[in-house]
Amino acid sequence: MNIEALMTKQGMRDFTDEQRQTFTNDAVQVRQIAQIIQARLAHTEIEGDRPGAAGRRARKVSRKLNRVARLLEKAAAETEAVNAVYVREVLELPDRRAKAIEAREQRRDRRQERKALARSAAGTAITKSLTKTVHTLNGTEPVGNPQVSPVQPVPQYVNPQPFQFPGATAAAAQPVPNISDIFRDQEAM
Repeated sequence: MNIEALMTKQGMRDFTDEQRQTFTNDAVQVRQIAQIIQARLAHTEIEGDRPGAAGRRARKVSRKLNRVARLLEKAAAETEAVNAVYVREVLELPDRRAKAIEAREQRRDRRQERKALARSAAGTAITKSLTKTVHTLNGTEPVGNPQVSPVQPVPQYVNPQPFQFPGATAAAAQPVPNISDIFRDQEAM
């Protein structure tokens, strides 16, 4: 195998395809062998076997072969993953880094533009405020905010007929009744 050819995108793709195909074919063959062995051992009785012992023995052997087949299928999947990781982490990495650097530069430029715009806006506001202050102190410009209207005085409400409630003083002079007097009156009812 040529290592230089393997380190290219197509070379790695061919290698992983070949390995994946080999592992997948081997897994299929091992599963078929497991089924054949299980069927054969299930019908082969050894002297002294109890009922069903041959079937249990056949399943034990078959289980190990099925595990081998599963591991071969996992190996095929991992081989496919090798290609994906190689492409992403080795072949595409320089392009991703260049794009990240470019995006970082664009963000920095936009940030600088926003800062410059904010500085110019702040400078304009300060200049406007200082100009207004100078004009106000010299008496050339009216004081106050042009957007706010002058405050109108709020009229005070005056009651045209002051009224005293009758009996307010009489109720205040009357003593508060005792609670036992009230309940004694109700018990009598």
